[in-house]
Amino acid sequence: MKISPGKQKGLEAVSNDRGVIGAAAMDQRGSLKSAIAKDKGIDKKGVTNQMMAEFKEAVTRILTPHASAILLDPEYGLYAARVRAKNAGLLLAYEKSGYDNTQPGRLPDLLDQFSVRRLVAAGADCVKVLLYYTPFDPPAVNETKHAWVERIGAECAAVDVSFFLEFVGYEENVDEKGIDFARKKPEIVSRSMEEFSKPQYGVDVLKVEVPVNMAFVKGARSCNGESVYSRDEAKEHFRRAASMAKKPFIYLSAGVSNDTFNESLELAAEAGTNFSGVLCGRATWKDGIPVYAKQGLKAFEEWLEKQGVANINNVNQRLAAAKPWFSFYGAASVTALT
Repeated sequence: MKISPGKQKGLEAVSNDRGVIGAAAMDQRGSLKSAIAKDKGIDKKGVTNQMMAEFKEAVTRILTPHASAILLDPEYGLYAARVRAKNAGLLLAYEKSGYDNTQPGRLPDLLDQFSVRRLVAAGADCVKVLLYYTPFDPPAVNETKHAWVERIGAECAAVDVSFFLEFVGYEENVDEKGIDFARKKPEIVSRSMEEFSKPQYGVDVLKVEVPVNMAFVKGARSCNGESVYSRDEAKEHFRRAASMAKKPFIYLSAGVSNDTFNESLELAAEAGTNFSGVLCGRATWKDGIPVYAKQGLKAFEEWLEKQGVANINNVNQRLAAAKPWFSFYGAASVTALT
């Protein structure tokens, strides 16, 4: 496997000096608006662009000194991108928030007024796209999604910029936090990692969910009683999913608490998985949303400086077990790639 100069430059920009990606995520849009509105006790339409921008700016300015990169959206996050710490690279999201709910399959779409070239012109070191995906969907649905990812991969290759693909598993009419989905999650994650490692997609980094639901791992701190997997079975699911990856992969926090995400990373380390870092969003800052909504920006900034920084440093401590992204290219260092 080889890497082009532009893609290498981008991955270097978003990783630390060990070649590990310790990135913060602040590209939430629809879900963030809904959360702020709920805690303010107002309609979602009452959450202004200014509120979204200042929330993202505060998170970016206060947390990026402790991160290797920040993921933002170009709709509300471009000002925040300018106030990030000098040590932090920039990933920009290319997809629209949410998905098409007028038909089955959670089909994605891209931002109308952006292209990969325009995202790079806006300062992106890497481009990220989110896709809801399950290998158990009808072939017609997944062929549409496969072609969509191929087009984005080709666009990134043409501009020579790294492509991060985030895929989130689901099943229609099933609670993704429930026990039934927990039983299917390992297969969904591992087969998705296998699929999007294929060369035709042009993906450079897989942004993946942990392959188990920690709430159903027997004996885990996050377990709330009923279990689906023993600790050893959970570790085996981590190993199997990791073995499917032919590209560097990083874990996303998927909205869980800081403690649950940290426990997930501890289990990944115990399992010996070769993950190359994290892109961690809500596990770092979501508990500050009520502070912002009810007490205002200054109180939120104070919360971030204390609890937000503590949260991101908790995650950073678990990255000691992560492997450098360049090891997937058979290199012992970045300089060995050239």
